Amino acid sequence: MRNVIIIGSGPAGWTAAIYAARADLNPLLFEGAEPGGQLMTTTEVENFPGFEHGVQGPDLMAVMRKQAQRFETEIISSMVDSLKQIEGGFEVTAAGKAYQAKTVILSTGATARRLGLENEKRLYGQGVSACATCDGFFFKNKNVIVVGGGDSAMEESSFLTRFASKVYLVHRRDEFRASKIMQERVKNNPKIEIIFNTEVVDILGKDKVEGVVLKDVQSGETREMQIDGVFAAIGHEPNVSLVKGLLDLDEKNYVKTVPGSSKTNIPGLFACGDVQDARYRQAVTAAGSGCMAALDAEKFLSDNE
Repeated sequence: MRNVIIIGSGPAGWTAAIYAARADLNPLLFEGAEPGGQLMTTTEVENFPGFEHGVQGPDLMAVMRKQAQRFETEIISSMVDSLKQIEGGFEVTAAGKAYQAKTVILSTGATARRLGLENEKRLYGQGVSACATCDGFFFKNKNVIVVGGGDSAMEESSFLTRFASKVYLVHRRDEFRASKIMQERVKNNPKIEIIFNTEVVDILGKDKVEGVVLKDVQSGETREMQIDGVFAAIGHEPNVSLVKGLLDLDEKNYVKTVPGSSKTNIPGLFACGDVQDARYRQAVTAAGSGCMAALDAEKFLSDNE
């Protein structure tokens, strides 16, 4: 039986692996279906400390992976199929093989909900984004569209006005579901123009976003609009399929952790990164919580020896 198994390979998972490996816990990490997580679809990361001139998302993940390997983290590229409690720890099944550990660190991340357009995937990171805090800086003095009607859409729109010259907030209904205070903030911002009863049905551009096709949901009419960026602010889905029925989840389906720690409702099972963070969702906060999870696991193991 191993000391620790880490499930997931974003900034949280790799940081947990680095700390656990340096503590001589010989961690085993499963990279999962999307090795590197959301940062693999991010081009320029300029807000991760230590990279003066910025770094490409995939390059940052490659450096973290090498650092974890340097301290002899064992890495398996499979996706984990199941996780269950057994006597003295946990059992993880991947690619038909079972692995056992005294502790498990869950760092499966979250997935940004997409608009579901063919060109959205092609132009992701080339003007299409799901994170204003990550990418807003690249849209200085440009025109952008934010799609959504909840608090996330209001926050993203307000944040983007710091950089963009104009923000269009597009919502398919005739009213927002966001909180009143957030709505007022948006409505009173002169740089934001609200477009109700409208959907983005296509994104235009060869190598970068150059425009969108908007459809009036009432009349069915479509029109083209020149635009430099498209932000989908329709929420994130935490990747919790492995632990549904096992761990306590909040109303948004994020894993509940004890405030100020990575502890879940099951002793020995820790959660870090975007799978338990509905608020910040940044690479650096994910990495920080990965450190917490490794330290929490180390303490758990020493307390239970």
